[in-house]
Amino acid sequence: MNESAAVPCLLTAWHAHEHVLHGWLIHQLHDKALAADLLQDVFLKALRQGQHFCTLENPRAWLFAVARNTLNDQLRRQHDSIELPDDLQLEHDEPAAVDSLAQCLPRVLGELSPADRDAITCCDIEGMSQADYAARLGISLPGAKSRVQRARQRLRRQLASACKVQLDEAGKVCCFTPRPPLEPADG
Repeated sequence: MNESAAVPCLLTAWHAHEHVLHGWLIHQLHDKALAADLLQDVFLKALRQGQHFCTLENPRAWLFAVARNTLNDQLRRQHDSIELPDDLQLEHDEPAAVDSLAQCLPRVLGELSPADRDAITCCDIEGMSQADYAARLGISLPGAKSRVQRARQRLRRQLASACKVQLDEAGKVCCFTPRPPLEPADG
């Protein structure tokens, strides 16, 4: 690609619209330095277009679209760095109860029927799609979905019964009674 041919057309469009783009970014951000940084990013993105930039029907619209997207990316990055209040951080740490509940899972899975254990293991633990599971068993997709759903319900009941799982008012696992895994049979 001959990028030297792209530079004059880009520079012409850039000089015609740079001032308006910069003003728009300042208005959106209320920060001249950050607006200048984003404006530079827009110019670099335009420069990367090379010869393609010269084929644009409306370079101004393209520059504003890129500026808007660059601004949105910047705003998303700023939101990502906002610190959460302490009460929200505590809610985020709650999966510890669910993670430790996984200690009960191997024993409870072993207490399910072989068909239920197979459905849960294939679709929920190993990540096999229900369509692939249906094909493997030679049954219809609705039949496989039903089988997996029923196995999940029986697993849920078995976890609640065997591990004494309790839910809080929000329906989240709050506590349970761990069960040690089954000891291998001597034989």
